[in-house]
Amino acid sequence: MDDFRHQGRVQTGSLVISVFGDAVVPRGGRIWLGSLIRLLAPLELNERLIRTAVFRLTKEAWLLAEPSGRRSDYALSPSGQRRFEDAARYIYASTAPQWDQRWRLIMTVGKLTQKDRDGLRRAMFWQGFGLLGGDCFVHPGADMSAAFDALIAEGLGSVLDKLKPLIAADVQLEGTANDQRMVHEAWDLENLSGMYTEFVSRYQPILGQLRDSHDALDDESAFLLRLLLIHDYRRLLLRDPALPDVLLPADWPGQHARLVCKEIYRRLLTASERHLDKNFHLANESTPLAAPILFERFREADPLAH
Repeated sequence: MDDFRHQGRVQTGSLVISVFGDAVVPRGGRIWLGSLIRLLAPLELNERLIRTAVFRLTKEAWLLAEPSGRRSDYALSPSGQRRFEDAARYIYASTAPQWDQRWRLIMTVGKLTQKDRDGLRRAMFWQGFGLLGGDCFVHPGADMSAAFDALIAEGLGSVLDKLKPLIAADVQLEGTANDQRMVHEAWDLENLSGMYTEFVSRYQPILGQLRDSHDALDDESAFLLRLLLIHDYRRLLLRDPALPDVLLPADWPGQHARLVCKEIYRRLLTASERHLDKNFHLANESTPLAAPILFERFREADPLAH
């Protein structure tokens, strides 16, 4: 937490997104701005920074303002809800995705302007697709309908008639070795591997302290640590194509990072939720209860369950 406070530059908007995805969504998806400011104050983010970030996210259609008297709650927009739902499937998954041994391909079959081409590549990257050559996007498990819906939401509906979706059981009929080569060509996993290794190095000692500590972490610190944990993990997953284990190197550090994140999260959950029960408010001063599904996150990884 001290490291976060002493950063030279803080991406406040990204942190606010993490708060909404992890803490606000389970409590109905909206929060009073004043309550959000108070929750983040211990990280030394001042009111001006948070207000600016929230207004920018509203302008970018992530959030919606809901006036309530002189105050305002902020809630997820419909497009923001879709983005969170897509992300949550990966963030809180108990295991890596299983592969049906079929590749999802999206071919560009028409001429695109440079602006549309750049926008398409950027949008497909954030959906986890790799690029083969210059005109074929590939993924082992993406939902093709959802991928096209996402392109429409990103303002790229005009390029859909120039894209052709395909599903192939084996792209070049050479088996697993060929699958590995395609992964190597379509994605740069070396940099992502380094980021996962850094994440584990950062949080493994914290997990050791939580396991060995006889004194419970105070509720506020549990909430702040949970937030930074999910914030760092979410930023990793935004860059991760979520490939099934069979397509990854045997020593892929993403699996270790997932296990570390799961156990820390489960150990912090009860105390952090007590903090939110006391400090999470709507504009009408009520405190919505957390949905029961919150406590199912990472359930299979709970080291205390046995």
